[in-house]
Amino acid sequence: MQTQVRYLSDLKFNLETWRRELRFHFDEMDTFQEKLEEIAVREFGQDARKSLENFQNRIMIEKAAIAKLKHRCKDKLRNIHVADLTEDIDGRLRSEQSTLKDDMRTYIKMHYDLKEEMMDYFATYLDE
Repeated sequence: MQTQVRYLSDLKFNLETWRRELRFHFDEMDTFQEKLEEIAVREFGQDARKSLENFQNRIMIEKAAIAKLKHRCKDKLRNIHVADLTEDIDGRLRSEQSTLKDDMRTYIKMHYDLKEEMMDYFATYLDE
C-alpha cells in the first residue's frame, strides 16, 4: 500500500505541474495574440497579413488543445482522489498516465515549435 500511496503522490505532482505549465502557455498565447494585434494595425503587406492570420488560427487551435489537456489532467486528479489503494499500480491509472504523458510531450514540442516561429515573425515585424 505504501508503494501505491507514493506512486499516486508522484502522479499527482506530475499532473499539477502539467496544469501549471498549461496555464502558463495559455496566458502566453494571449500575450502573443496581443503582439499580433499590434502588427495587424500596421501596413506590412499581404505576406505579413497571411502569416498573421495563420498564427491567429494556430493560437485558437492551441488554446483549444490546452483546454482539453487541462481537463484531462483535472479528471486524472479526480481519479487519484477516489483511487482504490488496493488496485495494482500497473493497472488503469498507470496506463491512463502514460497516454497523457505522451500527449503532453507532443503538445509541448508543438508549442515550442509554434513559439519559435512566432518569435521569428515578431523579430521581423515589431520594432524593438
